[in-house]
Amino acid sequence: MTNKDYYDILGVRREATEDELKKAYRKLAMEYHPDRNPGDSRAEANFKEAAEAYEVLGNSDKRRIYDQYGRAGLKGGMGSGGGIDFDLSDALRTFMDGFGGFGDIFGMGQGRSGRGSPASGSDLQIRLKLSLEEIYEGVEKNLRVKKLVTCDNCSGAGAEQGNGAKTCSTCHGNGKVRQVSRSIFGQFVNITTCPTCHGEGEIISTPCRKCKGDGRIREDSTVKIRVPAGVSTGNYITMRGDGNIGPRNGPTGDLIVIFEEKDHELFDRHEDDVLFNLPVGYSQLVLGDDIEVPTLNGKVKLKIPSGTHSGKIFRLRGKGIPKLNNYGQGDQLVQVSLITPNKISTKEKQLIEELSKFEEDYIKKVSKSEPKKKKRFF
Repeated sequence: MTNKDYYDILGVRREATEDELKKAYRKLAMEYHPDRNPGDSRAEANFKEAAEAYEVLGNSDKRRIYDQYGRAGLKGGMGSGGGIDFDLSDALRTFMDGFGGFGDIFGMGQGRSGRGSPASGSDLQIRLKLSLEEIYEGVEKNLRVKKLVTCDNCSGAGAEQGNGAKTCSTCHGNGKVRQVSRSIFGQFVNITTCPTCHGEGEIISTPCRKCKGDGRIREDSTVKIRVPAGVSTGNYITMRGDGNIGPRNGPTGDLIVIFEEKDHELFDRHEDDVLFNLPVGYSQLVLGDDIEVPTLNGKVKLKIPSGTHSGKIFRLRGKGIPKLNNYGQGDQLVQVSLITPNKISTKEKQLIEELSKFEEDYIKKVSKSEPKKKKRFF
């Protein structure tokens, strides 16, 4: 992370309103989002940089400190180097919290309560591999996820039954402690999480024997997900509330499902089009033929006209991938390729030699009809 000014990163004036900051960040985030720039490390760096700037300037308290003391004022609570130690997952979280990810585009967003006390559960991230056929049709999947769920012995309370929690004597139930310090800038009051109760305001004297006082246990869970047609590698859906539950019945995190496209034995994908290589023989190119061609939803007849050249590409309209969240779909491109046999029989050799006599006359005829090309020497 560079030491560029946060206002310069977002391209706004220092007096920018909250709406102006949000608008500027959205523009940059959409431009540099990893899904729109797969494999582009520079775009990813810009995406994280914009998210860090918005994380600070979009918060009135952090912005006030930054305006007064710069990045140095943010040290301690926000990273040892000043500012936030942002990685890609943090940047994606900022983006999804502010505007929603693909889950909201797919109509799966359910809103989110504010993060606070009690502590929220962490998000989970898994990768789901899909075949081209599943991407073409759209599919429902049951995912097995190992996650933290409510302890069934203490119902998430963290204490053995009959033994409740006691108020923390350090913070008196507040969950935070105040520390006063002095510097050249004056007196500062630093409010931090209570080290005794870790911000919960309560102490459990007899922890649950099953969850050790955490209120959570790890189990395999099944989550059903509907994958819309047309997704591609790098797209993701946010499953609200399907992540880890927070300690002692805290809010539940999210499950982020990132899609990966499997390699196909017949087709190559190029955006919404699929490419298919069709091997053909010499006689089929010369005489023409009707050939059955596989597609993602069955076979279709393709007419090869007589006199077709090897490498010719035919377009099957509407046989490609459906456009994500849009009408219409791509095409299937079929390229015919002449196959030359490695070994032939004696009879085949005689027939080809006989055919070559006619080919020589044809080649001479074509050569005479074409304008002569000057030789170039390099």
